[in-house]
Amino acid sequence: MRVNRGLAAEGALVGIAAVWGLTFVMVQDAIELLPTMAFLAYRFVPAALIVAVVFRRRLRGLGSAGWRAGALMGLFLTAGYILQTLGLEETSASNAGFITGLFVVLTPLLGAIFLRDRLPAIAWVAAVVSAFGLYLLSGTGGELNLRGDGLVLLCALAFAGHILVTARAVAKHDVGGLLVVQLAVCGLACLAIAGIAGDIEAPRGWTVWSALIVTALVASALGFFVQTYAQQHASPARTALILASEPAFAGLFGWLLADERLSAVSWVGAALIVAAVTILLIYGIRESARAKIKVMVKRILRKHGYPPDLEEEAIKTVLAQADLLCADGAA
Repeated sequence: MRVNRGLAAEGALVGIAAVWGLTFVMVQDAIELLPTMAFLAYRFVPAALIVAVVFRRRLRGLGSAGWRAGALMGLFLTAGYILQTLGLEETSASNAGFITGLFVVLTPLLGAIFLRDRLPAIAWVAAVVSAFGLYLLSGTGGELNLRGDGLVLLCALAFAGHILVTARAVAKHDVGGLLVVQLAVCGLACLAIAGIAGDIEAPRGWTVWSALIVTALVASALGFFVQTYAQQHASPARTALILASEPAFAGLFGWLLADERLSAVSWVGAALIVAAVTILLIYGIRESARAKIKVMVKRILRKHGYPPDLEEEAIKTVLAQADLLCADGAA
């Protein structure tokens, strides 16, 4: 049985969103003991070195255009993390969580404006539902902080930009080479900022070391490889929507592992996010099945000499019957 690559890629993105949600609690504990920029540097530099060893041949063959594309990916990724960190110093965690999650709406919006991407209505609906879920999950309801919230909004724009430039880069360049460059740019930039701020210090204690090992190996090296690879098959808007499930997973694992309590409203928010992602995945399965049916019907019609000018109408009829059968089955 052949597995649809697009669906497999989106399933992998869900898995990585779950991993990032799982590591959220670990990172929170670690940055209480180690400056954030130092933690990010110690996370991304080793991850870059690991993937550089794994993809050393692909890195050599990347070419100057590929290096520039990877560097741009790294710059957007770094900007997102830095702006989020600066914003958190001046606004609430709930505001930051919700505003950062707005990349789920900003990604298709920017894609439509700058890349002329066309999206089905269901994708826009799912993005809005997910954003509302993020609002409920974050518990946002406090006062706005113009500077802090503005910085976090720029962070959301940076993460949306990262998804969009990744989509363009993976269409032309090798995934492994791009991964090495973007992780190296992010790690070295964070290391430089930590050095300038005087925040370089040795990691101490199992809490910090365990978080660094897991985030470097799994959340960064593996996680960003999966995202970069998956974006060869999943659109930027779908990628953003699936990755927006990270806060829901973070809340779930915080409840399971750290005894954190979520209010009823937060649970509703998490459910809306999961529902939006699920609906989009089901829609993807449906569209994949329709595409296969269309190809199969077209082959049968041509094999039996069906008039080309009537081909599209026949295909529409078959697809309509397929939709009716699915509806009857669901009922």
